[in-house]
Amino acid sequence: MRVATWNVNSVRTRVGRIVDWLVREDVDVLGMQEIKCKPEQFPVEAFEAAGYQVEAYGLNQWNGVAFASRLPMDDVTRDFPGQPGFLKGHEGPDVPTEARALGVTVDGVRLWSLYVPNGREVGDPHYTYKLDWLAQLADRTSEWLEASPETPLALMGDWNVAPLDSDVWDVNVFQGHTHVSEPERAAFREFEARGLQDVVRPIVPDGYTYWDYKQLRFPRNEGMRIDFVLGSQAFSDVVTDARIHRDERKGDAPSDHVPVTVDLDLETSLDDDRPMIF
Repeated sequence: MRVATWNVNSVRTRVGRIVDWLVREDVDVLGMQEIKCKPEQFPVEAFEAAGYQVEAYGLNQWNGVAFASRLPMDDVTRDFPGQPGFLKGHEGPDVPTEARALGVTVDGVRLWSLYVPNGREVGDPHYTYKLDWLAQLADRTSEWLEASPETPLALMGDWNVAPLDSDVWDVNVFQGHTHVSEPERAAFREFEARGLQDVVRPIVPDGYTYWDYKQLRFPRNEGMRIDFVLGSQAFSDVVTDARIHRDERKGDAPSDHVPVTVDLDLETSLDDDRPMIF
């Protein structure tokens, strides 16, 4: 089974690139972030023509997460229990939840597509929201692992955290900013303490997953590594390969992120009667 994560930065803008890449790389399940549309606006037909089912969760033109899978998706879950909400200038229990988390089960593998809040600036209410969001997710992770330790579980997506200094092109440029602050990095490390591990870094120790569109960041390779697949022990045990697809940042109208794939040594229920695209 090949699973992937990709912040596509508007699925309607890049549907052709996404579907072409899915077929070309023989991806079974893709978790997408920042789809920027409601489910009824999602370009489902293009994915279905390539043999993929879609589960999408979006509330407006911002945020949004989705899955495309060649295998049936079960236990579809929008939001995780206790997920904090955010609305600038408002607090309290009635603050709306954003479309940032979607879970599915595919052939016994539990996958979450996550778009972690950006944080904006250290000290901003959105920064506090980000830390709370990660803390609540870590607590849910502990509960999921305790309830079903034998189930392969992966939390994948755009984490908006660069956990190591080497995950940014020049850490001095980022001093005092989000993504590299110690509270954010501590929140990221907490998932390892709860029983998850980065399943890509041991195979791909170097490389970025995001380059800003501005200031020639990509040609200069001034990037960040902020897209991760964190897996449980049961998930990590079946990982055979991983890749950061840097070339997807090239060409016409790319996303500012690139996809990350992980190969699992698992039998799937796929057959060979799938649509072929040439």
